Amino acid sequence: MSISEMANLPVRQKDILELVRSQGYVATEQLVRQFGVTPQTIRRDINTLCELDLIERFHGGAGRIGNAYNQPYQDRVNEGMEAKRRIARLAAARIPDGASLFLNIGTTTEALAAELTTRKDLRIVTNNINIANMMRETEGADVMIAGGFVRPSDGGIVGEATTDFLKGFRLDIGVIGISGIDEDGTLVDFDYQEIRSAQAIIQNSRSVYLVADSSKFGRRAMMRLGHYSDIDHLFTDRMPPRPFLDAIEASDVELHVAD
Repeated sequence: MSISEMANLPVRQKDILELVRSQGYVATEQLVRQFGVTPQTIRRDINTLCELDLIERFHGGAGRIGNAYNQPYQDRVNEGMEAKRRIARLAAARIPDGASLFLNIGTTTEALAAELTTRKDLRIVTNNINIANMMRETEGADVMIAGGFVRPSDGGIVGEATTDFLKGFRLDIGVIGISGIDEDGTLVDFDYQEIRSAQAIIQNSRSVYLVADSSKFGRRAMMRLGHYSDIDHLFTDRMPPRPFLDAIEASDVELHVAD
């Protein structure tokens, strides 16, 4: 759809499109409250935007159209910065001094690392070169970094050597990020090698923290990383939409919302 055609959209549909693009997923009930119209009107708006291939319809709402590639790293760093900081503060509050932990690839895990720079006696294992660089001058943390291929795009370290290195530990807490979450609680991502590293962290952590801002609910990616059943705590910045909340309530994962 051209820019001129998008300019001709009704104001409410433009606003819905912007909400979907910024949040990743919006529930019909949220849009009804926000715009003060009937559910039928919102569904018609969603149908129109879907027919124009601008958004994708989901049960109970709408989300971004899926694709096979993640956003550029710098875009991800800048997107939702305040939400990531709130999530990071909430998760950091549950990490005690003296803990051992994995910190995985991801902009939200990097935000968490920033919250840990004043802590004491932490033992950190990471495959994120940005986190290792951030923590290297922190007096209260010993940092070990995995070997492997360093991705030029974001400083993530991946590959078979990385996964083997991570499997050599058994730590208190594993912190992972994610690219997308399906309604049924499936965790999805884009890079097979990154997924293998995250799975090694899950398998070798006594407790698993997933840090994911609200834009990840309903965001599509090609590959399955795991499920809510693989994690113990989910940290996010706002209450998930009802279909996603149903899957959380049906699992054993503990939800933490950084209001």
